[in-house]
Amino acid sequence: MVGLSVLAGCAGDEGKPTLNWYINPDGQETLNQLAEDCSTDDYDIAIQLLPASATDQRTQLARRLAASDSSTDLMSLDPVFVPEFANAGWLTHFEGDLADQVLDDDVLRGAAETVVWDDEVVAAPQWANTQVLWYRKSLAEAAGLDMSRPVTWDQVIDAAAENDGTVGVQANKYEAYVVWINALIQGAGGDILDPDTVEDGRDAKVTIDSEAGERAAAVIEKLADSPAAQPDFTTSNEGTSLGAMYPEEGAGEFMTNWTFVYKNYEGLIGKSGGPADEQEFEDLGWARYPQTVEGEESRPPIGGINIGVGAFTNHPDFAQEAALCISSADAQTALAVNEGLMPSRQSVYDSPELAEAYPADLLELFSESIDTGGPRPKSAFYSQISNAIQARWHSPTAVDPSTTPQRSAEFLKAVLRGEALL
Repeated sequence: MVGLSVLAGCAGDEGKPTLNWYINPDGQETLNQLAEDCSTDDYDIAIQLLPASATDQRTQLARRLAASDSSTDLMSLDPVFVPEFANAGWLTHFEGDLADQVLDDDVLRGAAETVVWDDEVVAAPQWANTQVLWYRKSLAEAAGLDMSRPVTWDQVIDAAAENDGTVGVQANKYEAYVVWINALIQGAGGDILDPDTVEDGRDAKVTIDSEAGERAAAVIEKLADSPAAQPDFTTSNEGTSLGAMYPEEGAGEFMTNWTFVYKNYEGLIGKSGGPADEQEFEDLGWARYPQTVEGEESRPPIGGINIGVGAFTNHPDFAQEAALCISSADAQTALAVNEGLMPSRQSVYDSPELAEAYPADLLELFSESIDTGGPRPKSAFYSQISNAIQARWHSPTAVDPSTTPQRSAEFLKAVLRGEALL
């Protein structure tokens, strides 16, 4: 395991404060090590585990912070929840030199945008996430697709359908389905909300009922009606779509999914659900997220984890110091090599440790996708926005380009205005 080159912690001193760090389960082994390595003579860091679901993570943290809980010192936040927490006054801002350290020129643009609210740095990017198109090289070759060039969703769906393959997505009624919808809309040149008004909260302009919304719905409709749709299409998630890459029968799949996929399959060589041997593993390919509209650059999803410091902590200086440590370049290197959780800093992509752990072109694809990707609406009301979209776009088998964008726009407007309940 790659370690972190910082001062080792000293535990057990009487009167030394303990900083509670609430984490999600991803990369828990390395995060435990970071907590130990970033503890100092002045404080210890203790891991507190949040639920697996991003929605449940938000709920638990929001309840604590709404009650002014002083024991919530550090927290791992999905980027979409940062605006809500910052707007509510639940995060301690990084100011002056600290802000400069959090967002120096090394941080990729897509990740940097997720920690700024109202022109203030309100969290520190720890690791960044994006989706790429994973596929079997043999399937793409049989379909005659040149994967060195951009491909469209239409091409991917047709190629899979005509060559005994499938297309893996996340279309269950949960956050990742909104990730897909948002990326499709942005790939067609649109947005769910007008970016110039999104920070206006309930007064934001809803723009999902547009040509871009219709093009996004058309992609979902096409896959739903295609033999390339997987059997669990309407309940699919990041984990369920993995098994179709190396099926017992069939040609495999094209799959949009997060950066963890490479390490996942590498660890499954010769095991159930993975490639039978090294040769099959080498049949795994990757390319930029598919285009919604041919000739228009795709906008890969942006995700990851940001480190927030609770506004009610009794030790804000220590907590911010700890946040810098657990989001440092060394920490990001350990998370990438050990857990497949990719960096938010370009220097880490260029490091010898990552060069040894990943193919060079895959690292380049990850960093480029994060730097040029598309965020979900940056709103203090994102939770309501996401749930409103899910309510009108699920089930994906019922999506209709002529009605779904309009119906979802009307419902989203009503939800934001407080005129409709989720």
